[in-house]
Amino acid sequence: MTLPPLSLRARIIALTAATAVLATVAVGYTVAAADGDGRSPESVAAPGLTLDSAPGLYHAARKGNVRSAPYSSSGTGAADGARSRNTGLSCDRFYASGRSAVCIASHPGISQKTKVNVLDRELNTRKTVVVGGIPNRARVSPSGRMVAWTLFVSGDSYASSSFSTRSGILDTRTGYLVKNVETLQLYLEGRRYHAPDVNYWGITFADDDNRFYATVATKGKTYLVEGDITTWKARTLRRNVECPSLSPDGTRIAFKKRVREGAKNPWRLHVLDLGTMRETPVAETRSVDDQAAWLDDSTLAYALPGRAKGTSDIWTVPVDASAAGPRLLLSDASSPSMVVAGG
Repeated sequence: MTLPPLSLRARIIALTAATAVLATVAVGYTVAAADGDGRSPESVAAPGLTLDSAPGLYHAARKGNVRSAPYSSSGTGAADGARSRNTGLSCDRFYASGRSAVCIASHPGISQKTKVNVLDRELNTRKTVVVGGIPNRARVSPSGRMVAWTLFVSGDSYASSSFSTRSGILDTRTGYLVKNVETLQLYLEGRRYHAPDVNYWGITFADDDNRFYATVATKGKTYLVEGDITTWKARTLRRNVECPSLSPDGTRIAFKKRVREGAKNPWRLHVLDLGTMRETPVAETRSVDDQAAWLDDSTLAYALPGRAKGTSDIWTVPVDASAAGPRLLLSDASSPSMVVAGG
């Protein structure tokens, strides 16, 4: 499929990657600032540092260095100067939850490759999956069993001028790997649907390690889908939902909604109540091109472009639009995920 129009920055990245020898590459579709520093994504974690010994807000700092910073929902924490700790990992995208973490990093070359490194709570690599494309999104289920990623890829016959996406899922317990979730049996608005331009991205998992949500796009439209790993089926729930992120209590989806056409400021963050299907915009009015992360049941974190070219900052906003507005949490950072001691 041809995805909805990208931002100018993303479009330039995509075209450069598609037409040139990929000696260097941007980290992806969003504002992440990782540009690589020569370290392998398999770099071992700092001695003694684990998800349990260094809980907090994990993020990719400048050059993709993954760090952990203390965070408190009371308003103190990373943005107030708390010292962060370097994990020793270098990733374009990072996410941690439960007993696992995932680090995805691009390996530029004539044939663009990405390494998906699945880590344990000691941040040691348990499994590596090599896939084609440019890193875009990463998620881990609440237990840490299921891992998902989304990449930008080129070469699909139906994507004449824009990148398409490729999403994969790994079951860390059984080792079962799906490199392309487009094999899902899709039911669009109640009917079995087949089309060559179907693309999925932005997977987020429920706490049963079976149900998941994602965006599916076809014929220029985007939909929220609910998928079932056991039956390998997915059904659309709602139109105009991108990059869903399931709340810790499993009742709400944070997502970016297209509110205007074109590439200039097209999205706004919303929260969807899965029980009532009522959506509400959050207090962040800037266009967010990211898969927001839940820091707790009432707070979202996401990346926005920083002041310096090629950088990004992590911001937070309450899901209650009547509460306080956005707050800068970390400068020169992207890929937020909240880790608690003990998983």
